[in-house]
Amino acid sequence: MENQTLLLLITFMSATILIFIVRNKKSTKLPPGPHPLPIIGNILELGKNPHKSLTKLSKIYGPIMTLKLGTRTTIVISSPQVAKQVLQENSQVFSSRSIPHAGYALDHDKFSLAWLPALDLWKKLRKICATKVFSTKMLDSTKFLRQQKLQELLNYVNEKSKKGEAFDIGEAVFTTVLNSISNTLFSIDLAHSIDGQESQEFKKIIWGIMEEAGKPNVSDLFPILRPFDLQSVYAKVTNYVKKIYDIFDEIIEKRISSRSTKADSEDACNDVLDSLLKSNNIGETTLELSRNEMVHLFMDLFIAGIDTTAGTIEWILAELLRNPAKLTKAKKELCQEIGKDETIEESHIFKLPFLQAIVKETLRLHPAAPLLLPHKCDENVKILGFNIPKNAQVLVNVWAMGRDSTIWENSNMFIPERFLECDISYKGNNFELIPFGASKRICPGLPLAHRTVHLIVASLLRSFEWTLADGQNPEDMNMEETFGLTLKKVQSLRVQVASSA
Repeated sequence: MENQTLLLLITFMSATILIFIVRNKKSTKLPPGPHPLPIIGNILELGKNPHKSLTKLSKIYGPIMTLKLGTRTTIVISSPQVAKQVLQENSQVFSSRSIPHAGYALDHDKFSLAWLPALDLWKKLRKICATKVFSTKMLDSTKFLRQQKLQELLNYVNEKSKKGEAFDIGEAVFTTVLNSISNTLFSIDLAHSIDGQESQEFKKIIWGIMEEAGKPNVSDLFPILRPFDLQSVYAKVTNYVKKIYDIFDEIIEKRISSRSTKADSEDACNDVLDSLLKSNNIGETTLELSRNEMVHLFMDLFIAGIDTTAGTIEWILAELLRNPAKLTKAKKELCQEIGKDETIEESHIFKLPFLQAIVKETLRLHPAAPLLLPHKCDENVKILGFNIPKNAQVLVNVWAMGRDSTIWENSNMFIPERFLECDISYKGNNFELIPFGASKRICPGLPLAHRTVHLIVASLLRSFEWTLADGQNPEDMNMEETFGLTLKKVQSLRVQVASSA
């Protein structure tokens, strides 16, 4: 009897232990992924173009997979369905950011919309962006400033046309976008001429930040090594950020001094900076920003907006020059919808469905941020039956989703017409096209980017006839990308133009 009792007890304990082991194994079941090497994990799998490498891996391991990048567990999402579960259905759990070492430069992580957790300061900054920076009222009130910068671009291109000179359209557009955004924010040019050294210097600063912050950094793979900054990424980004900080702080100081000397502060500039200073002066405590917070907000808007917008415009022009029939169709729409002597304005965008389709198709093929900014999982959660552990880094591969042949017919081809047949937008509701992100973390600058891209492209197409420089054939164009936080063309787009009749 005692032996039977003992046997039953042993059997019960063994079964209990087995159940515990099985349950524990299930609870720690990560999404599938390539087997990691000791210490370095899957670092070697990334290559020079991580967005492309991760796309290939997703075809093997599925739309949600796990990689070990150094000591960091990274979950990669590569389908709209899973992206919706992560970014929308579990938005609170995944609303935080995995901050790269470069993000801590000058304490930017403590003030940045990009890196802050979705708590009080972040909510205040988002509200300010919605009401004081990118509201329809503010953008309408500053559109004449952007129109002036566009006219300077058209004048520059016209001069090149008269001289028969080839030129780098990406450089010219970069300066225009830089001055357009700086005028929207401050009513001043931060690059004084399209082909001047000032433009080169600002491009060096902005692209330097994007390039350094976007490259694989051993300090991100092994955070214990951050104090040593082995690749000097943190030091380089800090140097760039300090330059921009000092410029913006001086602009704010001058504006405050200017406002204080005026009898009526209503005479101040009607721009974003003035709107923020007015909020502070009239005691809108829910929206009031300290000077330091203001500078960091401007850095976010400036850094995130210029290179991404200018790069998108360059990709659009590259795709149109590579597909002359689409270029002709776009010009025909412009001629039919807008009078020959009528100035193209932001309000005309709704009349140009094919141009809107061109922009969508370009963002599908060439999203400015192919992996978006990294999210972080704030607590253990299950997605598709897999466990996503707390503190895991989460990457959303929008580049892969844009090239997915199960979603898009002829997925690698430039076919804007596909968007004339469906009601898909890039404003965060259609997860097959989320180049600006979605839900809580969608890019706050989307309204300005939407206006700027369409206005510049429409004006350039309507005013000039475009050809590739140096007799290059469209089919021979180099459309390769270089990876950073944004996707850039490896070979800049050189063009020649003639004035449209």
